[in-house]
Amino acid sequence: MKTPGIIKEFRDFLMRGNIVDLAVAVAVGAAFTAVVTALVKDFITPLIAALVGGAGKQFQTYTFEFHGSKFAYGDFVNSLITFLVVAAVVFFLVVTPVNHLMRRMGRGPAAETPLVQCPACLSEVPPAATRCAHCTGPLTPSVPSTE
Repeated sequence: MKTPGIIKEFRDFLMRGNIVDLAVAVAVGAAFTAVVTALVKDFITPLIAALVGGAGKQFQTYTFEFHGSKFAYGDFVNSLITFLVVAAVVFFLVVTPVNHLMRRMGRGPAAETPLVQCPACLSEVPPAATRCAHCTGPLTPSVPSTE
């Protein structure tokens, strides 16, 4: 049986490597978040509850009422701590190493040369430029070109 064109295109789209990688990343991220949520719920916030004198009571059940409205601040604190732990892990184990690698490879924002001003139009141009991209005026390069 021959697959119709649109179905074949959809299958090819799903089988591209970046889609599969994204699906794996989402699944691993969800599992990691579940582990961090359990860590916060079962270890960190009970420790906080014990320190503030609420031993034996689940921290996520901490609430207060104001004009008949119930505010579950314990559950909010659990979620906030979970977010901070996940954000810290992503920053320290993903973002920082990737930024360091990009700097070592000479790429990325930290590795870019700062821009200089064109004396004619005052727009910012790379230091090695010989003409301004905005006003096309001649420039004296402040950095030797790689030619």
